[in-house]
Amino acid sequence: MKIAVLGAGNMGLSFSKSFLKYELIKPQNLHLITRNENKKDKIRTLFPESEISSFDEIQNLEADLIIIAVKPQDFGFVTENLPFKISEKSMILSIMAGISIEKIQKLLNHKSVVRAMPNSPTLLGMGITGYTAAEGISFSELMNVERLLNSTGRSVYLEDESLLNGVTALSGSGPAYFYYIIDAMIKAGTEMGIDENLSKLFVKQTMLGAYHLINNSDKSLEELIKDVASKGGTTEAALKTFEENELKSILKKGILDAENRAKELNS
Repeated sequence: MKIAVLGAGNMGLSFSKSFLKYELIKPQNLHLITRNENKKDKIRTLFPESEISSFDEIQNLEADLIIIAVKPQDFGFVTENLPFKISEKSMILSIMAGISIEKIQKLLNHKSVVRAMPNSPTLLGMGITGYTAAEGISFSELMNVERLLNSTGRSVYLEDESLLNGVTALSGSGPAYFYYIIDAMIKAGTEMGIDENLSKLFVKQTMLGAYHLINNSDKSLEELIKDVASKGGTTEAALKTFEENELKSILKKGILDAENRAKELNS
């Protein structure tokens, strides 16, 4: 299987590393294509046995799977200036936020399109990717795509493409929400006089422990909260402030705004 990655940025490179790590393809069958000529040498040091090209160097692209990993804002420009034609035999796997299958098919004049939305923990093989496919793609072809996606963590097939904008807002953007909350907790720790490194340790280990409790407990989130928040205690004081300031509503609104932005990217 030959794979070409159009847009060798962080996500495109993390996918490529996973494919090679799990020996899903041979390095010689990987072709990384970057718009930035200056990045070629750096990419070549990471993938010494693979083909590295800039966009304008390619006249003919031979690949069974072409992964579109450019920024969604740049997709229109890229398709207008694509110096090569895509073979009918190639399948397209888009990991761009917001851009619909229909738009990809139209701008690339190509029918075989799978659309996926990964998130940044794919860098560690701990990501989650929602994906869907155009009509006419066979079950065996989908399984090949899923095998590739699973090398970066977990994947979930969605029949309804419109849900991918929600996946983008929830898990695609999701890591940043956790980083934002963690940053606030660490800064609260330093404000209370705890050394920054020590504050980071307490917060990160608390987050890790809470994650494992969620995964290994039969209790609901509400029950887990009650287990920590005893009547008249410190946790209750914090939760009261969160509720008074409508923190949960603000978080939900932010996520819904992210979904709306994903929809706008397709316009």
